[in-house]
Amino acid sequence: MTPLSLSGSLLDSRHLIEAFGLLGLLVIVFAECGLLVGFFLPGDTLLFTAGVLVSTGNLSTPLWLLIAVLFVAAVAGNECGYAIGYRTGPAVFRRSEGRFFRQEHVDRARAFFDRYGARAVVLGRFVPVIRTFITVMAGVGRMPHRRYFLYNMIGAALWTAGVTLLGYFLGHVAFIADHIELLVIGGVLVAALPVAVELLRQVLRRAAR
Repeated sequence: MTPLSLSGSLLDSRHLIEAFGLLGLLVIVFAECGLLVGFFLPGDTLLFTAGVLVSTGNLSTPLWLLIAVLFVAAVAGNECGYAIGYRTGPAVFRRSEGRFFRQEHVDRARAFFDRYGARAVVLGRFVPVIRTFITVMAGVGRMPHRRYFLYNMIGAALWTAGVTLLGYFLGHVAFIADHIELLVIGGVLVAALPVAVELLRQVLRRAAR
């Protein structure tokens, strides 16, 4: 059994990569990170599958180059999302619901951003749907661009390198291949635990006054 026969989602991702090549992969990553219609795209499994394909020789792009160009696409996508939010303001979230746009996605991103602040730009990178809307939320909230760009770079580096390398080194492990999105989200929850603890302490301090 090959690594890519372990999960239907990985098979779909492999098909996308084989059909559209590296350029198509970069366009998909850019769209999911920066365009409001990109939330349904399988970013995590695409990165993971790309790492697997490099390890098996089915993708000829060197690993370092793959990670580098994915990093650029992710950063550029987030910059586009920030610009959309900054220029359009709250009006972008007052759109009527359509086939792709759902108010619930906006509400989830807003709650995530309100809870974690600037850290949400990094943490949200690892959560499907949140990844697409959180950058727009940062623009709407007028986060200073210099600060946003720093968090954007950190999040893009951790996401593209982390998930791609996970596929490269551990793509043959059935449990990891079949549960990649859950494992990524679990890692976010662990990373966010200190933030949650600090918020709880602040609530308890206020309640004790």
